[in-house]
Amino acid sequence: MGKTADLTAVQKAIIDTLKQEVCGKEKVWQKTLHNEKRRVQEMGYRCRIPQVKPLLNQKQRQKRLTWATEKQHWTVAQWSKVLFSDESKFCMSFGNQGARVWRKTGEREMPKCLKSSVKYPQSVMVWGAMSAAGVGPLCFIKGRVNAASYQEILEHFMLPSAEKLYGDEDFIFQHDLAPAHSAKTTGKWFTDHGITVLNWPANSPDLNPTENLWDIVKRKLRDARPNTLDELKAAIEASWASITPQQCHRLIASMPRRIEAVISAKGFPTKY
Repeated sequence: MGKTADLTAVQKAIIDTLKQEVCGKEKVWQKTLHNEKRRVQEMGYRCRIPQVKPLLNQKQRQKRLTWATEKQHWTVAQWSKVLFSDESKFCMSFGNQGARVWRKTGEREMPKCLKSSVKYPQSVMVWGAMSAAGVGPLCFIKGRVNAASYQEILEHFMLPSAEKLYGDEDFIFQHDLAPAHSAKTTGKWFTDHGITVLNWPANSPDLNPTENLWDIVKRKLRDARPNTLDELKAAIEASWASITPQQCHRLIASMPRRIEAVISAKGFPTKY
């Protein structure tokens, strides 16, 4: 009974009946799903990919809240005196799953249906700084960052950034609480150079506008699609260089709102 022509009239009738039942159940299922989806949306829910936010313990939340309360009345002009900094990792792969393939049952493992992957994709770590006036030069970090290598970054990239963005004016430097940043020798480096460092709450990327610049760069890299490490570095530099002072100023101008958001959230992570 390999062909339709071999089926009897009764068998054909049974098949047609089953098809109608299946189609009918599928329509009912689709209608039910649509109604449930609409009902959930009316309740205010939306299907979204979860945001990645740091997990904060009670002590960290309290420190964030205390810090935000202390800075609650800072003006945009005061925040414009802060040189923000951060490190970020850039990989050759940016989560694009690529093209799909058509395959039959049993062809899952065939070479034509497979896509090669890299267990540890090539990547670079980058340091950058920004203020309301724009961005400073990027530093591509080689190897692990310890206190000594971080002080080299400060000497050769942070100071030129400050010179470019502030000239002879005073500024306050911001960085997070990474071990190399909070090392005693690093603290002495700032003291020796007469640079004021902004006290900073742990696990607070939502308070650092540099994080938003990294997001801008990474979105542009998805379009550039670099294939080699050199191409990746060139694309990062080009994207970073395309960031305008206007973009930076808007981010610095958001600092009072970020502070209020932390206070409203009682120290929990915010939308920023």
